[in-house]
Amino acid sequence: MRTADRLVVQTVRRGGPWLGVLAVTSVIGAFAELALPLVLGRTVDSLVAAGPEGGSWLGACAAIVILAVLCDTLGVWASGSSSAQASAWLRNRIARHVLGVGQAMTRRFSEGDLATRMGVNAEEAGRAPESIVTGATLIIPTAGSIVALTLIDFWLTLTLVVGLVLIALVLRAFLQVSTSIAGDYQEAQSDIAARLVDALAGARTIAVAGTADQERARVLTALPRLRLHAMEMWRANARAGVQAGIVVPLLEVAVLAVGGLRLAAGDLTVGELYSAARYVVLGAGLGAALGYVNRLARARAAAGRITELIAERPRAYGGQPLPAGPGTLELRGVSADGLADVDLVVPGGYAVAVVGRSGTGKSLLAALAGRLVDPLRGTVSLDGVPLPRLSPEALRHAVGYAFERPALIGGTIAGAIGLGLDRPDPETVRAAARAACADTFVRRLPLGYDTPLDEAPMSGGERQRIGLARAFAHGERLLILDDATSSLDTVTERQVGRALAGELHGRTRLIVAHRAATAAAADRVIWLDGGRVRAYDSHHALWRDPCYRAVFQAGAP
Repeated sequence: MRTADRLVVQTVRRGGPWLGVLAVTSVIGAFAELALPLVLGRTVDSLVAAGPEGGSWLGACAAIVILAVLCDTLGVWASGSSSAQASAWLRNRIARHVLGVGQAMTRRFSEGDLATRMGVNAEEAGRAPESIVTGATLIIPTAGSIVALTLIDFWLTLTLVVGLVLIALVLRAFLQVSTSIAGDYQEAQSDIAARLVDALAGARTIAVAGTADQERARVLTALPRLRLHAMEMWRANARAGVQAGIVVPLLEVAVLAVGGLRLAAGDLTVGELYSAARYVVLGAGLGAALGYVNRLARARAAAGRITELIAERPRAYGGQPLPAGPGTLELRGVSADGLADVDLVVPGGYAVAVVGRSGTGKSLLAALAGRLVDPLRGTVSLDGVPLPRLSPEALRHAVGYAFERPALIGGTIAGAIGLGLDRPDPETVRAAARAACADTFVRRLPLGYDTPLDEAPMSGGERQRIGLARAFAHGERLLILDDATSSLDTVTERQVGRALAGELHGRTRLIVAHRAATAAAADRVIWLDGGRVRAYDSHHALWRDPCYRAVFQAGAP
C-alpha cells in the first residue's frame, strides 16, 4: 500500500484552500473543547464558594460553546468543499493519464472498470484529506487531556494513558482489516459496473433475443460477493466499536475511581474532580475516530485501485518534427500481442489493403501504424523517423484515423471534423466533408456545420462519413481506415473510393478491408494469417491462391 499511501498524501495536498479552513476550524474547535472542562471546573468551584467571579466564568463557558458550534458549522462546509476539489483533481489526473496511455489502457481495463475507478473510487479517495485532517485533530483533545490531567494529578494521567494504548491498538487493527475488505468490496463494484456496461452496449441484441432475465443475472453475478464484503465491513465496524465501547467506559470508571480516592484523601477539589471527569471523556474521545478510520481505509483501498491505472506507462513522445517525404510507412521486426515478426514497407502515396480472417491482427496492425499502440519489439517509422521520436503535434497532423464506429467529439459538426486541429479552417473542414461524401447531408441540417452534435441525429453511415472527414482533415501523409466504410451504401463507398484515389491520391492509405472489391482497388494487399504476414502483393496476384479467396468467402476479383 506504499504507492497508494503516497497518492493519499498527494490528494491531501490538493484539497485546496478549504482544506486549510477545515484544519484551522478543527484545531480551534479542538482547543475550545479542551478549554471547556477547565472553565467549567472553575465555574463550579466559584459557584460552590459563592465567589463574585462566578458570573464571569459562566460567561466564558457560553463564549466557548458558541465558538465550538461556529467552528463545527464552518468545518462541515469546508470538509465537503475540500473533498470535492481533491476528487476533481484525481479525476482530471486519471482522465489525462488514461487518454495519454491510449488503447493499451482499454486492453487491460474494461470500460466499466475504468468508469468505476474514475467515479466512485476517485470520490472515496478524495475524502482522504477530510478524514486525515479531522481525525488528526482528535489528537489535540487527547494530548491536551493528558497534559491537563498531569497538572491536576499524575495518577489520573497514568490511568488514562493505559486506556489510550488499548484504544490505539484497536484502531490500528481496524485500519488494516478495513482497508483489505474495502478493496474487495470495490473490486466487486467494478465487476458489476463492467458487466452492466457490456449489457448496455448490447441492449438491442438482448431485447431481440429475449434474454433480459439471463443478462440481469449475469450482471448481478457479483452481487453475493458484494454483500459478503459489505457484511464483513459491518462486522469489522461492529467488532471495533464493541472493543472501543468496552474500553472507553471502563477507562472513565477507572479514572473517576482514582479521582474519588484522591478527593477523599484531600488531594483534589470538587472542581478538579469534575474537570478530570470531563478531560477523561475528551481523552477517550480517540475511540470516536472509528468513523474517520473507516473512511480513511476506504480511501486507501480506492487509492490503491487508482494507482494501478497510473502505473500504466503513458506513451513518450520526442520533439522531432517530420521531415519532408511522401509518407513511406515502414515496419521492421514488429511484434505485439497478436502479431509477430512483421517486416514490410508501404511506399509513399500507395493504397494498401489489410485483409485476413477475424482475429488475425488487422486492427492491431492499423493501430501500430498510427501509434495508437506501441510494439513490444521492433520499429514503426514514417518517412524514416521512428514514430516515438515525433512530437504529438507532428504525429497528429501527419496521421488521420477513421474507425468503424467513430466517437464524435466536439460541440458542433465542424468541431467534430476539425477536432485536434490548431485552428480549423472552414474550407479545410468542408473539403474533407466533401471527400467523405458528408457535405450534402450536413448542409441539410438546421445550422449546417454549426449544428450541435446532440441536435444532429445521424445514421451509422452518416457517422462514419463524419469520421472519415475528420481523418481526411488531419492525415496530411498517412490515412488509416479501420473498416471505416462498413456502414456506407455501395454508391457512397464508391464515391469515397474515388476521392481516395483522386484528390487524396498523394497520401499513403492503409485500409483494413473485408470486401474483395476494396482489396482489388488497392495498390497492394497485406494478407495476415495467424498473426503473421502471409503475403504482401497485389490483389490480382494473390487471388490465384484459394486460401486467399477463402478469406472473402465469395466474390470475384
